[in-house]
Amino acid sequence: MMEMEKFQYDNKIVRMFFWATVVWGITAFLVGLTIALQLPAPAFNFSTSWLTFGRLRPLHTNAAIFAFVGNGIFMGYYYAAQRLLKARNFSDVLSKVHFWGWQGIIVSAALTLPAGITTAKEYAELEWPIDIAIALIWVAWGVNMMGTILKRREKHLYVAIWFFIATFVTVAMLHIVNSFEVPVSFWKSYPLYAGVQDALVQWWYGHNAVAFFLTTPYLGLMYYYMPKAAQRPVYSYRLSIIHFWALIFLYIWAGPHHLLYTSTPDWAQTLGTVFSVMLIAPSWGGMLNGLLTLRGAWDRVRQDPILKFMVVAVSAYGMSTFEGPMMSLKNYNAITHFTDYTIAHVHVGALGWNGLLTFGMLYWLAPRLWATKLYSVKLANVHFWLATLGMIFYVIPMYWTGITQALLWKQFTPEGLLVYPNFLETVLQLVPMYWTRAFGGTLYLAGSIVMVYNLVKTARAGAPIPDEEVEAAPLQPIVAEPGESKHRWLEARPIHFLVLSLVAVAIGGIVEFVPMFVVKSNIPTISTVTPYSPLELEGRDIYIKEGCFNCHSQMIRPFRSETERYGEYSKAGEFVYDHPFLWGSKRTGPDLHREGVGKLRKPDAWHYSHMEKPTLMSPGSIMPPYPWLLERSNDYDDLEKKISVMRTLGVPYPEGYEEQALADLKKQAEGIVSNLKEAGIETTWDKEIISLIAYLQKLGTGILPK
Repeated sequence: MMEMEKFQYDNKIVRMFFWATVVWGITAFLVGLTIALQLPAPAFNFSTSWLTFGRLRPLHTNAAIFAFVGNGIFMGYYYAAQRLLKARNFSDVLSKVHFWGWQGIIVSAALTLPAGITTAKEYAELEWPIDIAIALIWVAWGVNMMGTILKRREKHLYVAIWFFIATFVTVAMLHIVNSFEVPVSFWKSYPLYAGVQDALVQWWYGHNAVAFFLTTPYLGLMYYYMPKAAQRPVYSYRLSIIHFWALIFLYIWAGPHHLLYTSTPDWAQTLGTVFSVMLIAPSWGGMLNGLLTLRGAWDRVRQDPILKFMVVAVSAYGMSTFEGPMMSLKNYNAITHFTDYTIAHVHVGALGWNGLLTFGMLYWLAPRLWATKLYSVKLANVHFWLATLGMIFYVIPMYWTGITQALLWKQFTPEGLLVYPNFLETVLQLVPMYWTRAFGGTLYLAGSIVMVYNLVKTARAGAPIPDEEVEAAPLQPIVAEPGESKHRWLEARPIHFLVLSLVAVAIGGIVEFVPMFVVKSNIPTISTVTPYSPLELEGRDIYIKEGCFNCHSQMIRPFRSETERYGEYSKAGEFVYDHPFLWGSKRTGPDLHREGVGKLRKPDAWHYSHMEKPTLMSPGSIMPPYPWLLERSNDYDDLEKKISVMRTLGVPYPEGYEEQALADLKKQAEGIVSNLKEAGIETTWDKEIISLIAYLQKLGTGILPK
């Protein structure tokens, strides 16, 4: 008889990530509610630069994705993996490095993003020192995970482990490739890529951050915690194999569907659409595998709040993964893109799939981590209904708002004129739905506060078990068994599995990137497009710092409604000097790509007054004021380094231009100061507002005369 080995599971690390998930979850929801209130009521910007919508929105997305969901992933992983592998974590030291390093990254994001330190790349806004820290901590987790797998006592890897392996290798690849940047200073860098190329790389990353951070690890958690909560085996092992390999191979190709009707080449847009539509099959295969696991357990679902959370979570996953491919169709995308419809879509996934599954895991883990019963099943049910109703009150108004926006933007009179030529008219009609969305967010936050009370009471009623004593037979030498399937053979060889997963996810990126970076015809050059002047470059950095790209796009699509409103549609060659690209993903305000030309061009004094008090120039505007731009001086200490870095990146500034840049900047700035003085506005050349005005007046001038 085989001798059993005694060992211990590390529950301390699980509890650490447990409380981090709870704390950062409340934080993310609170920041989200704040920015939800800022749209119908600009007073919630509190007249301070640190708390404007433009700066808080990336804080909210980073807190929700990397703080709340990230800690939820690691909490669920550290509990499940040890038990599935029948082994303690490879290194307790690496576990602690992982925990404290991840919390340090979150805190650094909480300090830098409200300060305006951002790269402007969605879901990748953190600057280069933090990017390096993320890579190091991610590798620490990966080493710990693979070390645990290699010392396991279970021969075959369960499906949840497959998803954790794919998450590790793919997120590492995505993060590293998207984060290539050249530092200007400790808190400032410019990305290696520009314009159309930067857009393709960013949305290859951005879409697959959703795929491989918000989806694949949570599918791994679903495959462990849902069967455990239901006390039922997974419905189909074969379906899980098809689900896994099809999902990780297809998902990586779909990023360009975020760039439909943009200046991205048509072939890339088509690839994104085709693979997005194909994604329905593996996505719904996973959803059905989860829901059918509950066959025969539906009576328990009606009584158990944990299963209620999980069922609605998986249903939300099914809804969002059906809707995503639909939004990848060009006719559908023409309506939904740049509108609040996209906000509704992502929150079905975030609030429903990620949020509710995390809540279910927390309620399932608490009694096991503290060796007691859940304090109150009734309160858990109250939380379930508050969370579900909160999600409904959030997403339905946003779907309605998105469709309303698109129809208002595109509506013409019988004479062929825009019904709403003033963009602000379309915004003001959305305010009641913004209030409703905020009410839904309040319900969701209230439910989470109820959960915190329930979990704290549960923990206090029990006693933590830091090291859980267990025993299992040691892993025997791995040999091929007669009749063993190829996949069972692969499951016994984790290094092979990791390499094959990396190959599967790398193919799509290589096929999309090579033509974009090698074939010059993908980005036709335009002789009249010139680099930003030193003053315009500084103004662009201020535009990025204030997060203006969170509300304004710079991409006029080839629709008559857009060219009538904004002017000539955007061309790929106009963005060749844009490090980073600033096409945006939502229009709370009008598109700005032709702000400096034609009928959209406004006097310098208009921009000055608009930033000082938006409602003065646009009555009823929901944009917050930016008075600090009028008061704050720019020292231009980094100007020479910025010019040098831009030249390194391929921007054709003359050799030695650094020495002349400040003089040119001052000359252009004094011209704007002179214009303002004629309008009765007194200011000095070094104010931040002067740089911002110069940048706004530059927009669109590359192919059209001023």
